Amino acid sequence: MNAMLITGGAGFIGSNFLSAVMKRYPRLEVYVLDAMTYAGHPENIAPEIRASPRFHLWYGNICNAELVSDIMDHVDTVVHFAAETHVARSIFDNWVFFQTDVMGTHIIANQVLRHRKRIKRFIHISTSEVYGTAISEPMDEDEHPLMPLSPYASAKCGADRLVYSYWKTYDIPAVIIRPFNQYGPCQHLEKCVPRFVTSALFGEPLTVHGDGSAARDWVFVDDTCRGLVAALEAPLDALLGEVINMGTGIATDVLTLARNVLDITGASQSLLEFIEDRPGQVDKHIAATDKAARLLKWKATTDLDTGLEKTVEWYRAHEAWWRKQEWMKHVELTLSNGRKVSH
Repeated sequence: MNAMLITGGAGFIGSNFLSAVMKRYPRLEVYVLDAMTYAGHPENIAPEIRASPRFHLWYGNICNAELVSDIMDHVDTVVHFAAETHVARSIFDNWVFFQTDVMGTHIIANQVLRHRKRIKRFIHISTSEVYGTAISEPMDEDEHPLMPLSPYASAKCGADRLVYSYWKTYDIPAVIIRPFNQYGPCQHLEKCVPRFVTSALFGEPLTVHGDGSAARDWVFVDDTCRGLVAALEAPLDALLGEVINMGTGIATDVLTLARNVLDITGASQSLLEFIEDRPGQVDKHIAATDKAARLLKWKATTDLDTGLEKTVEWYRAHEAWWRKQEWMKHVELTLSNGRKVSH
């Protein structure tokens, strides 16, 4: 591995992964392609990385096939994060999700195919949202049906299956990773954990959907980055065409999560505020972890309390970074009955 393209490398998981690979591979040339939408920003990338001669930042859209092709002329590995990712925002403005997540992935897969003599490994970042609500537990990669419940989830499901079909049809060197619910430094305030953390830090209400019983498999982003490094280094023959979950195998409901954040920040439990459930809500996610352990020799090692403490510490220290996102914490949606609500 000599040179890597990271799409969406200025976003949340992408920028954390960028830091991990720049440290682990001191001779690796890294190209980041990012459209710098509201959730991606150069500030997410450490100054020492931006100053490195090994780092190349390209401002552009993955739907620009010519641009993607130009970058792939220089790399032998592709890690594809770029996507629109927010469930509530996908209900509010769904077209851009299909444009970026499906059509953008189509462009990436086509260019991997076109550059097949150069590209040795293509890791596509999917999501646990493609499963919908857990029908069986834990949610197994090969047995659990794909039943996406929101426009975001269905767009990512389309991208997930498109990449799989390109492996099956064209034999591109594809591996599909399905991370479960991520949290940690540099995550946009529209997502649950940073929304709770920043609200708690300033004594603002923590709005919980429904009764808070919806449960998720929460994964600290550093663990996921370790898993992705493992996917870069594991024998390719064992990974080709495989779908691999990255989760903890533990589900924690959103109300418990909110209470834990209040405890860690020292804020009052009276800040809890219950609002009606979000359309397209998933009741439960819990990852099967056997496949990641077998193929990648990986498991998540950060327990939820430790991960939340690290996350709170980061947001305490980086108020200037997230204050400008305050107005985007909530999205106004129109329900099927015509009523407008904020989620």
